[in-house]
Amino acid sequence: MTSFILALDQGTSSSRSIVFDERGRIVAMAQREFRQIYPQPGWVEHDPEEIWSSQLATAREALAQAGLAAKDLKAIGITNQRETTLVWNRRTGQPVHNAIVWQDRRAEPLCAQLREQGLEPQVRESTGLVIDAYFSGTKIRWILDHAPGAHIAAAQGELAFGTVDSWLLWKLTGGRVHATDVSNASRTMLFDIRHNRWDHALLGALHVPDSLLPQVHPSSHVYGESEPGLLGTSVPIAGIAGDQQSALFGQACFKAGLAKNTYGTGCFMLMHTGEAFRTSANGLITTSAAQPTQRAEFAFEGSVFIGGAVVQWLRDGLNAIKSSSEVQALAESVPDAGGVMFVPAFTGLGAPYWQPEARGTIVGLTRGTTMGHIARAALESIAFQSAALLQAMSRDAMSAGGSAVSELRVDGGACVNNLLMQFQADLLGIPVVRPQVIETTALGAAYLAGLATGVWKNLDELAAQWQVERRFEPTLPRERAEELMARWERAVRQAVVV
Repeated sequence: MTSFILALDQGTSSSRSIVFDERGRIVAMAQREFRQIYPQPGWVEHDPEEIWSSQLATAREALAQAGLAAKDLKAIGITNQRETTLVWNRRTGQPVHNAIVWQDRRAEPLCAQLREQGLEPQVRESTGLVIDAYFSGTKIRWILDHAPGAHIAAAQGELAFGTVDSWLLWKLTGGRVHATDVSNASRTMLFDIRHNRWDHALLGALHVPDSLLPQVHPSSHVYGESEPGLLGTSVPIAGIAGDQQSALFGQACFKAGLAKNTYGTGCFMLMHTGEAFRTSANGLITTSAAQPTQRAEFAFEGSVFIGGAVVQWLRDGLNAIKSSSEVQALAESVPDAGGVMFVPAFTGLGAPYWQPEARGTIVGLTRGTTMGHIARAALESIAFQSAALLQAMSRDAMSAGGSAVSELRVDGGACVNNLLMQFQADLLGIPVVRPQVIETTALGAAYLAGLATGVWKNLDELAAQWQVERRFEPTLPRERAEELMARWERAVRQAVVV
C-alpha cells in the first residue's frame, strides 16, 4: 500500500495543498489566492476566515484531483507564512482583529520604545532576533491595545494568539488543540530558542499574558486529529514548520554547514548550524531550525528583499518584457552585462547590509548599453545579493570553528532559470544544486508529518530520497569572481550614498 501525505502550504498571497507519496513525489496540487488588505500605507492584513476557507478548499481539491479519500492519508503537515499574527476568542473561535501580516510596519513605534529601553541585547541573546516590527511580539501587543476589550479578555484567559499554523491547527481540530512548533515560535520575539520555552521577561516587557500562548512542540509531532467532517474522516496532523525552515528540511539540510536558498519575490537563505546557539557577527539572525525531536537545533538566516521582484519591475516598470519568462532570452542576447551593475534596493537593502535608506541604482551605463545588458545585470543582482549572504554565513561558520559552505541547494520559482543558477555557482565558487522536487517548502512539512507517523524511519532515509535534477559547477576563475564581487560591493556603496 502506498502512503500519502497532505501538505498544507499557507503562503502570503495564496493557500496551496499538495499530496505527496512515500517517495516524496507530487501526486496532486491545488492553489487559491486570497485578498490582501491595505488599511493604510505600511499596513498589511489578511482575513483569518479567508485564510482558513481557501486552505480547506485547496485540501479538498487536491484530494479530489489525486483520486484519494481522507482515509488514504497517513498524515497532514502544515507549513506557513511566518510572523503573521492572529488573536481569537477561545470560546467562539472568532478573531478579534484581522491577521497582521509579516510585512506590516505599524508596530515600529513600539519597537523604537523597546530599543530605547535597552532590550535589544536581551532579545538577541534569548530569541536570536533583532527588535523589529517584522516579528510577531509587537503585533500581538498592537492588537491587544486596539481591539475593543482585548486587554481585559486576554487577562481573563479568554483569548488565544497564534501564527498561521496555530490558527489552521485550531480550525482543523475544531478548537481542541492550541499549539505551534519551535520554528514558528522562534519568530515571535518572545521565545527563548536556547531552551525551547517562552521568555517570561520579554512577555512582561511587552505586556503579553502567557495565557494567550500556544503550547510548543517539536516540528515532527502528532498534534491532534482533524475533525471528521472536514475531509471525510479524521487524519493525524503530525508536522508543522514555518515556510523557510520547512524548505531547509525539505532540502535535506539536516546537518551543520548545509545551506539552501529560496529564490522567490525575495530570497531567503538558511544554513543549518547544528545544536550550538550562535549569534552572527555578519548581519544575520539566528533562528530555530525545524526540529524532529525535543533537541534544539539552529540556523543562520538572511533575507534579500528584492529577488525575483526585479524581473517584475523590468516587466511592469520598464515594460522591457511582456512576461517574466522572457527575461532569460533577453539576458542571453548579450554575452555579459557589459560592465552594468544593478542594485535593486527598491525597499532598502536587507542582510548582510541592513541599509533601509539605500535606493535602487544602476551603474556602468555607456552608449553601448542595451536593454539586454540591463536585463542581464538585473538577473545577476539576485546572484550578487545571495553571494554576499553566503559569504557572511561562511565567515560566521568559520569563526565558530566550522567550515565554509561546500554547496548551495536551491528552490523557489526563479531557480528554474539556468543562466541565474550558473552565474550563482560562478560567483560562489561552489556547486549550486537544484533538486528534482523544487516544492521543498511543502515537502518539508510532508517529511516532518511522515516521520511522526512512521512513513519514514529516520533522517538518513529522507536524505537518501533527496534527488538532484541539475548540478551547476563553477566555471569562472576565482580571481574574476572576486573582481566581480568587489565591483558589486562598490555599487552597493553608491546605492547607500544615494
